[in-house]
Order: sequence, then C-alpha cells, then structure tokens
Amino acid sequence: MTTELWYLFLTSVLLTVLWIPHIIGSVKTAGPLTPEEYRVGRHVDFPHWVRRADRAHINLVEQFGAFAGLVVVAHLTGVHNAVTVWCVIVFFWVRILHATVYIAGFSQFRVRTVIFTIGFLALVVYAWQIFANAMPVAVPAA
Repeated sequence: MTTELWYLFLTSVLLTVLWIPHIIGSVKTAGPLTPEEYRVGRHVDFPHWVRRADRAHINLVEQFGAFAGLVVVAHLTGVHNAVTVWCVIVFFWVRILHATVYIAGFSQFRVRTVIFTIGFLALVVYAWQIFANAMPVAVPAA
C-alpha cells in the first residue's frame, strides 16, 4: 500500500468517526430522537460546541471527495513522489487539527481559516503533481 492510499484510509476513518462528538452532544442535550423527530427533524437549540462539531464533520465531507479523487487518480496513473506523499500527510494532519480547533471554538488569529487553507493548498499541489506527471493516453481515431 502506498503512503497516499494509507492516508486516504486514515482520512476515511476520520470521516467515519468525526460525527460522534455531534451525536453525543445532541443526545446529551435533547435525548434520543423521538418518532416525531425522525419524521420532521429535530429543532433544538444545541450548545455551540455541538453545532461546531456538526460543521467540522460536514466540512470534511465537503473536502473528502476531492482528496479521495486525487489519491485514486494519482494511484491509477502511477503518480507517486515525495511531493504527493507530503501532500497527503499534510492534508490528514491539518484535517485533524481543523476539527480539533473547530470543535473547541478557538477563534484567535483566524487560525481555522489558515488551517483550512493549508489543507486546500495541499490538494492544489497534489492536483498539480498529477497534471504535471500523468500524460493522458491518446485514443486512436476510429
């Protein structure tokens, strides 16, 4: 398994468990869902940290598709170098830091935005590595 695939796996696990703080906070605040809430949704004023936990999970969901797509394309095209390895390492650890800072509510120096931007730039550099190192295969004319 390449380092890039390993970090895709780790990021998938992070995505899988990142909803847990929101669910714990939701149940602690309002109890288990009632049959009516299953049908119409829950309308409770949750504590700020519970809403931030939900947004931290959604934020990773929004970025995961791009990350997974880049890792798969790079793997299928054989693009694997020190830059791609560092991109996935940075992306994964920045996403851990992003979720931690988001849920904690730390807002000094717009640190969450800086952290997010570092992760985004890791994706851009990764995409550039694929673009620069994987040539499309020409399809013969029929």
